[in-house]
Parts: sequence; C-alpha cells; structure tokens
Amino acid sequence: MDTILGLDLPTWWFLLIGALISGYGILDGFDLGAGALHLFFRKEQSRRIALNAIGPVWDGNEVWLVIGAGALFAAFPLVYGTLLSVFYLPFILLLVAIIFRAISIEFRSKEEMKWWRATWDVCYCLSSTTIALLFGLILGNLIQGIPLDKDHQFVGRLRDFFNPYALLISVTVLSLFMLHGAMYLAMKTEDRLYAKMTILINQTSKFFILCFITASMATLIYVPHMEAIFHKYPVMFALPVTAVLIVLNMRRMIEKRRYLRGFISSGVTTALLLLLFASGLYPNLVLSNVDARGNISIYEAASTDGSLRTMLLFAAIGMPLVLTYTVFVFWTFRGKVKLEETSY
Repeated sequence: MDTILGLDLPTWWFLLIGALISGYGILDGFDLGAGALHLFFRKEQSRRIALNAIGPVWDGNEVWLVIGAGALFAAFPLVYGTLLSVFYLPFILLLVAIIFRAISIEFRSKEEMKWWRATWDVCYCLSSTTIALLFGLILGNLIQGIPLDKDHQFVGRLRDFFNPYALLISVTVLSLFMLHGAMYLAMKTEDRLYAKMTILINQTSKFFILCFITASMATLIYVPHMEAIFHKYPVMFALPVTAVLIVLNMRRMIEKRRYLRGFISSGVTTALLLLLFASGLYPNLVLSNVDARGNISIYEAASTDGSLRTMLLFAAIGMPLVLTYTVFVFWTFRGKVKLEETSY
C-alpha cells in the first residue's frame, strides 16, 4: 500500500475527512447556535441584527459539510452507503431542517407582517436546533456502535437510535453550539443586545460545562472502547487533558468578557472533541455493537490506491482555496453589525 510521509493513503483520507467535519463543526456550529438562541431575542431589531451577523457567512460555512460528504463518498464508499442506509430517517430529517433553515433566513424579511416574520423566526430556531440535535444523535450512536451484522446490514430498530447515551451527546452538541454562537453574536453586537448576549453566554457556558462533564463520565463508564487507545498509547492522554484545559480557559475568558478568545477556545474545543472521537474509532470508521465482524475499517472501505492518490492531489489544491475564501469572507465582514436597507 502506498504511503506519504509515513502514512498510508486510507489514513490520510481519514485525517482529511476528520478535518473537514471539524471545519464544519467550528464554522457552521456558531451559525446553528445563533439560530437556536434566536427566540431569546424579543425585539425585531435584535433579531435582524442576529440574522445579519451570520448572513454573509452561513451559506459558505455549509460548503464544508458538502465537501465532507463528497470526500466520504469518494474515499470510503462502503461507509457512505452503510451510513445512509442505517441513518436514513435522521439524514432525511437533517436535509429537511437544512432546507427550512435556508428558507427561513431568506424569506423572513420579504414581508413586513409580524405574523410572517414570527413564523419564519420559529422555523429558523427550530430547524437550527434540530440540525444540531441530529448531528449529536448520529455522533452518539457512532461512538457507542450501531447494530450491524457481519455483512454490515442493519439489524436494529429506529428506536435504538434514541438511547440515553446518544441523547446525552445530542444535547451536549447543542449546548456547545449555543455557547459558540452566543460568543460570536457578542463579537458582532453592541449596546443593549451586547448586554443580552453576556447573560446568554454565562448561561450557555454553565449548561455546556454540565453537559461536558456528564458526557465525559458516561463515555468512560458505558463506552469503554473509546479509552482503549489511551492504554495502548499513553501519550494520547494529552488530548483529553488539553480539552479540559481549553474548556477551563474558555470559562476564564468569558468571565473577563474576552469573547474573541472565548470563541477561539470553543472552536478548539469542538475540534478536540471530534479528534477524541476519531482517535477512539481508528482504524475503524463504523463500529458494530452486536458483532465485531460488522466493524468497517478504513482499509476495508477505502477506494483503490490510484483513486485515493488522485483525489488527494485535488484536495491539496482545493482545500487552500476553500480556506482562503473562508478567511476572506470573515475578514471582509469583520466588525459590528450595522443594519442597512438591504439587510435581512
């Protein structure tokens, strides 16, 4: 098997897809969090400012999800097909929620009637919350394993997805996104709305820390295979230790109202938690909780070396372009939000 810098091609694609998912979680995470908090704003002007804070960037952030899904299909088609089959209904609900969120943002300001705007405000909040919860639900089930037989066929039932651990991870993801979004909005607002955001940041940070501690304890108790890598490679203990330190630093930055540093900390927390998840899975992409023969490793699911090598070349060209575009957009629309005639 071909190697690049000491790593085989399936491992490179495992890392690349992990980076894409992390990028999506960091970038679209604050969009979703801002949407989940939307109904906490009572005034029309506050809701418009909150919408225009994410207005220039939300659709670009979703590009990371599209690229990640495309990379998974190209590099690991067996995993792509298995996940779509297993999580068919959650993925359908996810697509519906993504569509409704986009419609809500674009349609809200098309009419002046209060009922019209209130309706789309509710749709925007519910769809954003649903997306975050569904991502957490899928992640929670992947962490603890899904019921696959030796032929990778799903042998469970729909209600199996709604187990206590997966629901806990789902709420934890939502709490992290809400905190991430609240700090982003604080950086983009001023005056009374900024004061409102300081209260929401304090509340969501406490909510996230509670969820973080509970989810960590539940993982150690009920998902022992996630800690196997730490016994095999003790140096990997640096990951959870770093995650805890970053969370503590985030809380310290919040108390000092240094929200840019807090926002960076919440983004790093998102990446570290996903890195912990990936470390616990490697070299598998999907775990079976009923038959170990149902596990799908990166080597079993990978495309041919020729395909992986060619796609890696395109990724090496395309990823810097996406990163450059992302930085350019955020730099262009930096600073506080000012409502204009063309604003949402």
